[in-house]
Amino acid sequence: MDLIEKAKEIIEIEREGLAHLKGLINEEFLRTVDAISATPGRVIISGLGKSGIIGRKIAATFLSTGTPAAFIHPTEGLHGDLGAVMRGDIMLFISNSGENREIHTLIPTIRALGNKIIAMTGRPNSSLAKNADFVLLTTVPREADPNGLAPTASCVAQLALGDALAIALELKRGFSRSDYARLHPGGALGRRLLLKVSDLMHSGDALPHVGIDATFKEALFELTNKRMGAVGITGIAGDDKAKLMGIITDGDIKRLLEKAEGSISDLMRIPVADIMIKTPKSARHDAPAFDTLKYMEDLQISQLPVVDENRRLVGMLRLLDLIGAGLE
Repeated sequence: MDLIEKAKEIIEIEREGLAHLKGLINEEFLRTVDAISATPGRVIISGLGKSGIIGRKIAATFLSTGTPAAFIHPTEGLHGDLGAVMRGDIMLFISNSGENREIHTLIPTIRALGNKIIAMTGRPNSSLAKNADFVLLTTVPREADPNGLAPTASCVAQLALGDALAIALELKRGFSRSDYARLHPGGALGRRLLLKVSDLMHSGDALPHVGIDATFKEALFELTNKRMGAVGITGIAGDDKAKLMGIITDGDIKRLLEKAEGSISDLMRIPVADIMIKTPKSARHDAPAFDTLKYMEDLQISQLPVVDENRRLVGMLRLLDLIGAGLE
């Protein structure tokens, strides 16, 4: 048996299942989204076996995208955990066959609380579907298991439909990046969403800068002293005071020295206004650090001056600082 070809066949079967699932999305899906959105409580998800594993993942995705949710194992639900279900919650039962005994035992208690029931099942005429207020079908043409026993394509369909529900609810609620960041403060994802340029930039005494009336010598001294690889050039009076006027990088200095004619003392007296980059790229201090990393990588630059809303120079950012913060 060619196992590589078999693996490709399995993926194709599951792709066919998803294509079939796509055709099952209809007004019932919208009704379900509206019902969950209008629910004052949580989405309580329950399923047994592989469906239970998928249910836990759907609950986690709901939580991370702004929909209050919890998972209850149906067997544990029969032995006390059903006490976690409150009036105002909505129940999502997941069962491919729709004939799970433990789930059916739970339904009368859910009904007694007055809670709505969503069925996610592969069989529209199953007992679960007949006892539900909303039915989301996950019917697939066939399972990838050659024996037709192990739930494979049907599990992929359940997972995909759960994701579709979560994202539809996220869009309906207007769940934003800042909301997402609030729920993911830790790890690389939290850093990507929460860190601002102002958190990583060098400012105050560490900020290399000179006024536009400075000489090349003064700029070189500032650049060498602050060791940032660039020096910002600012205005010195009136409305232009502290505004970013230009930038000189260590690369600019190397190129200037290579092409210099005459004595070094003459070179040192050159005004920075004559040699600076007059329209430098910059970043806002309140910009997301992750977006700024991509911006610098695209431009292939190692230093970036940071400005405020009035284009006043407030910091200097290095590509190394962004990478060191674990944003890649």
